[in-house]
Amino acid sequence: MNGVISRIAGPAVIGKGITGAKMYDIVRVGELGLLGEIIRLDGDTAFIQVYEDTSGLFVGEPIQNTGLPLMAELGPGLLATTYDGIQRPLEMIRAKEGDFISRGVFVDPLAKDKKWHFKPTAKVGDLLSGGDVMGETQEGAFIHRIMMPPTLKGTVSQIVKEGDYTIDQVVCKLQEGTELTMIQKWPVRSRRPYARKLDPNELFITGQRIFDAMFPVALGGNASIPGPFGSGKTVVQQTLAKYSSADIIIYIGCGERGNEMADVLHEFPALTDPKTGRPLMERTVLVANTSNMPVAAREASIYTGITLAEYYRDMGYNVALMADSTSRWAEAMREISSRLEEMPGEEGYPTYLGTRLAAFYERAGRIICLGKDSRNGSVTIVGAVSPPGGDFSEPVTQSTLRIVGTFWALDASLANRRHFPAINWGKSYSLYQEHLHTWYEKNVSPDFGNVVQQMMAILQKESELQEVVQLVGPDALQDNERLVIEAGKMIREDFLQQNAYSEVDGYCPMEKQYGILKAITHFYQKAQELLKVGGTIDIVLESPLLETIGRLKDVMMKDWSKTLESLLKEVKAWNLQPVTTSR
Repeated sequence: MNGVISRIAGPAVIGKGITGAKMYDIVRVGELGLLGEIIRLDGDTAFIQVYEDTSGLFVGEPIQNTGLPLMAELGPGLLATTYDGIQRPLEMIRAKEGDFISRGVFVDPLAKDKKWHFKPTAKVGDLLSGGDVMGETQEGAFIHRIMMPPTLKGTVSQIVKEGDYTIDQVVCKLQEGTELTMIQKWPVRSRRPYARKLDPNELFITGQRIFDAMFPVALGGNASIPGPFGSGKTVVQQTLAKYSSADIIIYIGCGERGNEMADVLHEFPALTDPKTGRPLMERTVLVANTSNMPVAAREASIYTGITLAEYYRDMGYNVALMADSTSRWAEAMREISSRLEEMPGEEGYPTYLGTRLAAFYERAGRIICLGKDSRNGSVTIVGAVSPPGGDFSEPVTQSTLRIVGTFWALDASLANRRHFPAINWGKSYSLYQEHLHTWYEKNVSPDFGNVVQQMMAILQKESELQEVVQLVGPDALQDNERLVIEAGKMIREDFLQQNAYSEVDGYCPMEKQYGILKAITHFYQKAQELLKVGGTIDIVLESPLLETIGRLKDVMMKDWSKTLESLLKEVKAWNLQPVTTSR
C-alpha cells in the first residue's frame, strides 16, 4: 500500500510502489505527511495532487496510503465555522499554530471536546435505515438532527439517555454490532442519496426585484452570475446570503483574491440576520480558499462545500450554496490537467470541464429526504463566474450557460453608471418561469405574470427606441414613443435599481414588488389614454405622480398598503380631459 516519491512537478507528485491503491485515495506525502489525492493510476505508479505547497519534498521520501477518499466530517459544530478547501478549521488551526500555518498540520474539523445536549428520538427495538433520525441536539437556532448514515440499516439494541455528550461518544448501538456517534463521514465527490427529487415549482425568494420578478430561480434550482471585475458579483452573493429564503448558507470563496476573501471573513461575522436579529454567521459555513493557496485544495473546495450543503438538506433545511467563483475552480482543474499532460481542450481547459461543471450544478435540487418521517430539503446553487475581460464567449461561461436554469449577466457599463444590481436584462434569462407560474398566482397575484410581461415589453421597446434617440435625438420621436422611453426609465430606476445597503430597500417582499409594478403599469396605461384624448407628453412628465412612484421603494411595509391604495386612487382620478398647449 505504501510507496516512495519518484518525481515532483509543482503540486503533482508521482509515487512508485503504491500497490492496491484506488482512484481518489487520500495519501500522506513525505516526512511532513502532506495531504494528497490520487488522481491517476498506472500499475503501481500513482499521480498525486497535493493539497499543500510541495517545496522541500525530496525524491525517495515515503508515501502512505490511507485507503480512503477525501471525506467530509459531518456533525454538530459546522455552523459559524470557517474551513479551508479540505475542511480544516482555520480558527482552530490559528489557535494552535498562530497566524502562519505549518505544512502538514492536521486539526479535527469538529471540536471533539465540546459537549452537545443529545435528545434521543429512537428507542430500543426500532428498525432504522439510512436517513432515519435517531436523536437531535440544538445547534444555534437550528435543531441538528442526528441521522443514520445513508448506507446503514439495523435494529437499535442500545441508545443513550438524554444528556450531554461529545460528538465522538457512542450514542446508539445496533444489533448488527455497529456503534454510532453524532459524526458522519461522507466522500465529498459522491452525492448524498435522497428518496425522490421534486419539481422546481417553488420560488427561491431573494428579496431582489430583478431576480424575483424577471429572472427567478426555483428553490433547489441553480443560477450563475457571470461578470467582469468590479461589477458586483460578491455583493450580490452576500445580499442573497443575507436576505434569501434559505435556512442555511454555505459560502465558498474558491480562488478569490486574498484581500477580497479577507473582506468576506471580516464582513460576514458582522452582518446581522434580518430574520432573527442575530449574527448571520450563526447560520453560515465559510469555505475559504484563496488564489495563493495550492490549486489542488481549490479544486476540492467546491466538493467540500456541496457535501456540507447536502448534509443540512437531508435534515430538512433549505440550503443556499454560494460559489465564488467557479472560474477559479476551472483554472485549478486546468493547471492540474496540464501537469498530468492531458489533452487540452478550448483555451487549455481540460476536455471534461463541462462534465465536471454539470456534475457540480446537478447536485442542486429540492428533494424528499431519506427516512421514515416526511422531510423536504433543498440545495440552491448560485455560482459566480469571472470571465476574463467580461467575455461571455469563454469556455467556463459557455459551459455554465448550458447547464444552469437561471443566468444573471452582470454588466460593467451598468455598474459604471452606479446601477445596482448591475444585471443586464437583455442578456439574462430564467428557465424556471413556466414552472413558477402557479406559485406566483397563488402567493402573489393571478395577474403577476401579465404585469411582468408588460414590463418586459416596455423595456424591449425602450431599448429599440434608444438606438433611434442616439442617432437623431429625442425630439424626433412622437409623444407615445417618448412615453415608452419615460416608462422604461421608471422601470429601470424605480424597480430594477435597488440599494443593497438600505434597511428599507435592501429586501423587497413580493407584495411590494407587485405593488410597484402595478403602480408603474397603471400610470403608463393612464398616460396612454391621456395622449389619445389630446394631452401631450409634457403634461405627463410634469405630473407629481412620477415622484410619488419613484419613492415607493423607500416606503416601509407597515405603511405600504395605505400608500399604494392612495397612489392607485390618484392615478385613477388623473384628469383625462383634452388639453391644448402651444407646441
